Amino acid sequence: MKKTAITRILVTLALVLSTSSAPSQVTDQENGDQTLSQILIGDHRSPENIARNASRNPIETLEFFGLKPDMTLIEIGPSGAWYTEILAPYMRDNGRYYGAHFSPNSENSFQRRNLENFEAKLKADPSIYGRAIIRHLHPPHETAIGPEEGADIALTFRNVHNWMARGLETEFFKAFYENLKSGGILGLIEHRAPDTASRQHMIDTGYVSEAYVKQVASSAGFEFVASSEINANNRDTKDHPEGVWTLPPNFRMGETDRAKYAAIGESDRMTLKFRKP
Repeated sequence: MKKTAITRILVTLALVLSTSSAPSQVTDQENGDQTLSQILIGDHRSPENIARNASRNPIETLEFFGLKPDMTLIEIGPSGAWYTEILAPYMRDNGRYYGAHFSPNSENSFQRRNLENFEAKLKADPSIYGRAIIRHLHPPHETAIGPEEGADIALTFRNVHNWMARGLETEFFKAFYENLKSGGILGLIEHRAPDTASRQHMIDTGYVSEAYVKQVASSAGFEFVASSEINANNRDTKDHPEGVWTLPPNFRMGETDRAKYAAIGESDRMTLKFRKP
């Protein structure tokens, strides 16, 4: 048996064992012929991406945010499409998926290449992604990332520190607010710093404080709803040589202390839910 097949079997078994004792409402909702739990281990996903399900807890996370398959969803900053592989097929038959990606007008060559790779991935598998709508998010110039009537929910995963590095976090949150309906939900996951961390420390390390995220969201008009420890990791000491990028999946230190950082796992993360009044 090939190595990739063995890996997929092992990952599938782990996912079944982890979810069988605690069925979720999101898991049981049908999307065409597939439940969310089936999408998580679908053939369109690599064994490496499937293996991260255990660290990123997508079923519990999406249930906390209140995602339903008949909603209009905006995924903000999908980048390499880890969550897109889950969200786009889940929304395909009964809802709408908008991917708010980088702009082709960006002056940053990495962002333009990342967008091109994302578009190529979606075009290569129309049976999965054929109904996905790609929009470009480049505040303050390009901010129309959803339908004119507004979306039900917007989700973003580990992106706030990137917007801070560009000095545009306020503009990004304003764009999210403008593209949601009244009562719409903003769900956010980010690497978590202590509330005492300075803004520059957050930018340098990739860890952002909950207090700062709540402050920026509030200034854009959002109301804080709730937080969850679904994606917490108390093994993460947050004092690594290369910041959050020291940990998996980046391993910026290469082979130096790799086993140590692998044992820590992915970062300690906040999971926050906001509402547009």
